[in-house]
Amino acid sequence: MPRTFPSVVIENVQPLVDCGRYPIKRIVGEDLVVEADIFKDGHDVVAAVLKWRVVGKRPWRETAMIFLDNDRWQGACTLYDQAIHEYTIEAWTDTFRSWQDEFVKKFEAGVSVLQSEALEGATITQAAAKRARDHADRERLLELSKQISTVAYSEVYAIARSGELEVLMATYPDRSNATQYVPVLRVVVDRPVALFGAWYEFFPRSATGRADSGSTFRDCLSRVDDAKAMGFDVIYFPPIHPIGHTSRKGRNNSVTCEPGDPGVPWAIGSEAGGHKAVEPSLGTLADFESALDFAINCSPDHPYVKEHPDWFYKRPDGTIKYAENPPKKYEDIYPINFRCENWRELWAEMKSSVLFWAEHGVRIFRVDNPHTKPVAFWEYLITGVREKYPETIFLSEAFTRPKMMKALAKAGFNQSYTYFTWRNSKQELIDYFTELTQTEMSEYFRPNLWPNTPDILPFHLQEGGRPAFMTRVLMAATLSTAYGIYSGYELCENKALPGREEYLDSEKYQFKQRDWNAPGNIKDWIARLNEIRKENRALHLFTNLRFYHAENDSILFYGKMTPARDNIILVVVNLDPFRKQNSFVYVPVEQFGQMETDEYRVQDLLSDATYTWRGRRNYVELDPEIQPAHIFLVRR
Repeated sequence: MPRTFPSVVIENVQPLVDCGRYPIKRIVGEDLVVEADIFKDGHDVVAAVLKWRVVGKRPWRETAMIFLDNDRWQGACTLYDQAIHEYTIEAWTDTFRSWQDEFVKKFEAGVSVLQSEALEGATITQAAAKRARDHADRERLLELSKQISTVAYSEVYAIARSGELEVLMATYPDRSNATQYVPVLRVVVDRPVALFGAWYEFFPRSATGRADSGSTFRDCLSRVDDAKAMGFDVIYFPPIHPIGHTSRKGRNNSVTCEPGDPGVPWAIGSEAGGHKAVEPSLGTLADFESALDFAINCSPDHPYVKEHPDWFYKRPDGTIKYAENPPKKYEDIYPINFRCENWRELWAEMKSSVLFWAEHGVRIFRVDNPHTKPVAFWEYLITGVREKYPETIFLSEAFTRPKMMKALAKAGFNQSYTYFTWRNSKQELIDYFTELTQTEMSEYFRPNLWPNTPDILPFHLQEGGRPAFMTRVLMAATLSTAYGIYSGYELCENKALPGREEYLDSEKYQFKQRDWNAPGNIKDWIARLNEIRKENRALHLFTNLRFYHAENDSILFYGKMTPARDNIILVVVNLDPFRKQNSFVYVPVEQFGQMETDEYRVQDLLSDATYTWRGRRNYVELDPEIQPAHIFLVRR
């Protein structure tokens, strides 16, 4: 009768998201470190391996797990393929180690008769010889088996403890009673830009900065060059599809528009087409090449409205219901009903739109308001797109309830918007980023920090002036590995609608006039931040973020280090944009390999000034009008 129960207990596996329901996330070349509690009844010794492979491939790769303490084991592997992987743990009774442990203990305790134990060792060694694939190894194991059964107990003791026998037995273990952890777990391995990158968003129609007319895709080249000069990696466009005419919004969200008003890019669809077409005033599909904002909205003029009226929400009188977020009204947008009767057809059409743009070179999508669509839909769409284009990256633009933001990240979004925009005080920042980096969230939720967006001009930027713009982008660039700014940030644009976190004269509704080199801009500051990010490997990692004590509540002090401590970055920020602040900060020198009395140097990578510090407690002073922050490189 076959055994129907596991021989070894494997539990409390980490990392694990929702009992394995969702995959964790890693980057190509990153390590996967897995821990688990592994044990069995009795006194037998157990052995375990970590197993992994790309989904769809048969052979498992494996590496031995090591015992830590209290039945806790750990194994690690490096993931080199950009693909979805699966991993598990296999454990078994190590018959050789169990026999070795028993024989050695008895011999060292002075037990005089060990004939049965020696014969057991010989049998175990002989069985390993039968499993040996190498002829020389097989012959040597047979020879050792014979010796164990015939020589004196003292010689058996020496053979049992010999490195040669240990290596041979570890090479050909008896895994016939092995237990494998189920369910098999998954890890999504992305290309590096899914973790590390700087994004720059601008409206292509405002690229030349004229108030009376729009720009085309071809006019965007100078804006792209300017973004590259500031060190940005990803250029990101709002929707570039045809804009509807019905109920088109005017300046400052007016319900009526004047002749020549360009309309809102998120009101998608006109006689020129829908989600697979380009707004004619911008140019042609051949002119386009960038990252794209994928917005599942339709204007009343979208072809879907006539072709698939059943895809939309209906009022009792039979008319289609436009979008609302009370008290906001979006008369120019019809939201799609993802739970309509023909939802399968609808979902397939939405996926085909993303695949259309992927086929035209778009491999990064910022998704507008994904929290207003079913999570199951995103699992379907993202999985389907990545099956054909595994390098595709999806950024979730969801400023919503925490659990929905987490669910979207679990469902497949590679990056996520965050609450950083509204975390201002020292303790708020520490608490929030500790949650992001030191809890289960770090396994699946990759934050992309945005100090501003076309929809959001936070009060601290409205009130704090140029110093606030400098500190918020610095924190975004150093707290996380991915961040972005919406154009105009580098010019410190902060004119808002009274009492609201919204831009006055927002370019969502009009062409925007700008001098891209206006006095007071912080383009050099941003360029230096991006340069520092690229030059320092500690800033390429996220979960290494740690906060340190500063005596002044207006001073935020944190750092990042590489595992080898060969790149150590300390960041000091004055959170007060109006006043000079000073503080003693407490440096974790014990983590640097420094004695607390040793001198060491810190180089400010922003100003290139160098300071000599000693021990843990050191003094800083920051004037927001001169330089509101330090980024120190620790030189040992």
